[in-house]
Amino acid sequence: MSIHAVSQHLGIRWETVKNIDKEYLHSTLPGLEPEKLNNLIHIGVDEVARAKRHDYMTVVYDLVSGHLIWVEHGRKAAILISFFERLSTATRDGIKAVSMDMGQPYQSAVRKMLPNADIVFDRFHVMQNYCLLIKKERAKAFRNGSHEEKRMLKGTLFLLLKNAHKLDNRQSDRLDDLLESNKTLCIVYMLKEQLQAIWDEPCYKSMIKALEAWCSLARSTRILSLCNYADALLDRKVGVCNYAKYRLTNARVEAGNVSIGLLRRRARGVRDIEYFKLKIRQTSVPDTHSTFYPNIKLM
Repeated sequence: MSIHAVSQHLGIRWETVKNIDKEYLHSTLPGLEPEKLNNLIHIGVDEVARAKRHDYMTVVYDLVSGHLIWVEHGRKAAILISFFERLSTATRDGIKAVSMDMGQPYQSAVRKMLPNADIVFDRFHVMQNYCLLIKKERAKAFRNGSHEEKRMLKGTLFLLLKNAHKLDNRQSDRLDDLLESNKTLCIVYMLKEQLQAIWDEPCYKSMIKALEAWCSLARSTRILSLCNYADALLDRKVGVCNYAKYRLTNARVEAGNVSIGLLRRRARGVRDIEYFKLKIRQTSVPDTHSTFYPNIKLM
């Protein structure tokens, strides 16, 4: 039940219900104590919005166990550095790889505190940036298109973003018509399919080679957005291709971020950051017993 529902049912103030829940979580949740962590090998780092287009929280997960091991307000390098500083020297030295998006602050923190760890740029974020490129190229085509071209483009964004094997026959036919009518979108779409195949490469060297070949092809199109994207990808090719060494993604982190997003929307605004951090921790702890049947174990 929501705090508002409990408040209405019991006839007590919203703040009182929130403070009771906050104190309960303080006393029952397992603590996040980086000093006691050990055997960390692969970790995932990401940011999650505390409020839409406002400030952010930093979350860190152990990608082996899937557990949340750190959450703090802010997304600057200093926030992540403060987490690493609380780890023992042995634990820091044992971390082999850190999965993250391509944001500079987290990279700086890892390079400073974990000089021997590899950075792995998350596949989801690499492809997400390419999808933004597709959206912009389609929007440009729509703005500059004739009435007939605009009619053809209307309602087609999902066709360009969705993986080809997930389209039904009718959708595939409509996509073929669209790509046949617009050369730029055809090139951008075909390169998307080829880019995704890079992560199927069996080793680091072959992935580097495939990525460099893709970037060369993208730059040869002379499409400005593709050239810029290829240049950015080449600058980060080591982090992208480190995937082949560890096969790491931030999927567990993204799943946690979905839960945090639902929590934020239900709250309709976060006024108490410490309470929000406790609720984030609560969502990451799996239920061991049924709420309605306490004697029944769920795990």
